[in-house]
Amino acid sequence: SSEVLEAIENVIHDVLKSLAQKKAPVLTLPNRSDWRNIDFKDSVGLQMIPRSTTKQIRSDCPRSAPKFALMLKILSMIYKMVQSNTYATKRDIYYSDTLLFGSQSVVDNIINDISCMLKIPRRSLHILSTTKGFIAGNLSYTEEDGTKVNCTCSATAVTVPSNVQGIRNLISHAKFMLIVEKDATFQRLLDDDFCNRLSPCIMITGRGVPDLNTRLLVRKLWESFQIPIFTLMDADPHGVEIMCIYKYGSVSMSFEAHHLTVPSIKWLGLLPSDLERLNISKDVLIPFTKQDQNKLASIQKRPYIACQPTWKKELEIMAASKLKAEIQVLTSLSSDYLSRVYLPNKLQFGGWL
Repeated sequence: SSEVLEAIENVIHDVLKSLAQKKAPVLTLPNRSDWRNIDFKDSVGLQMIPRSTTKQIRSDCPRSAPKFALMLKILSMIYKMVQSNTYATKRDIYYSDTLLFGSQSVVDNIINDISCMLKIPRRSLHILSTTKGFIAGNLSYTEEDGTKVNCTCSATAVTVPSNVQGIRNLISHAKFMLIVEKDATFQRLLDDDFCNRLSPCIMITGRGVPDLNTRLLVRKLWESFQIPIFTLMDADPHGVEIMCIYKYGSVSMSFEAHHLTVPSIKWLGLLPSDLERLNISKDVLIPFTKQDQNKLASIQKRPYIACQPTWKKELEIMAASKLKAEIQVLTSLSSDYLSRVYLPNKLQFGGWL
């Protein structure tokens, strides 16, 4: 915490120094959205280069002055929380003054900018993300406040903890982990008792694009148990994008890649080539939108696709067919095809990429 306080004091010291010299204060931070600042490393994923291009938040420019003020406001809130050893969620910060902040996304963006500027992970700033992910299966752990949590498969899943760094005593006999893109598929597998039926496993879902806590938990489980991790996504550009976030990270959070990515993640399904192999009727597939085409073209150009020839081939199949499929299309074969046939066969015979 002294490191965090010192980092904030240095920022404020620079602001005061500028004012004393009758200069307009400026906050300088790495440009998080610029691909030129990103280096791709197979073992880490997308990470920010040390000497990245920066952007300035100026106090004397009408366009950036409001953001400058909001950054100082949130820095002062972080300073107080670290001093008093209290925590707040991003939602708490937004609701402390909704008129001032205007929207939750403004707060989220500023917090990521501050974390990047100070080079300090968000958890050390005493800001917790609101969690939306779920976990189930062969896993138990103790939360920071001493609460014992047992995720052993039942009809209900456990919410991903809001302070992943604080959990301890992790125990699991799982043979693998399955990341499921969507909540509906996750619930269906829970109902089918998938966690116990094949062999003990851990299932996790970020319910779409994963939040920070879900990504931190996937990383922590991988570090703790070193078991294979598979993903079950829709066969569409959005599903591929989500899988890439778990595996290689995202551009906007590349400054935290070392805590968030798991490059050993494997693509289990739904593969574009599965649709042909399983004779899925074209009637249940969905035609691409212009947005899908653009998203797929952008993914195909990314540095990590070049080192994944099998993925590249699957994306080419998707691009050629201009059709996408949700995991639910497997119910056109039979209602429990996913848990009874598709996943057991894939896991037994190595049908992943």
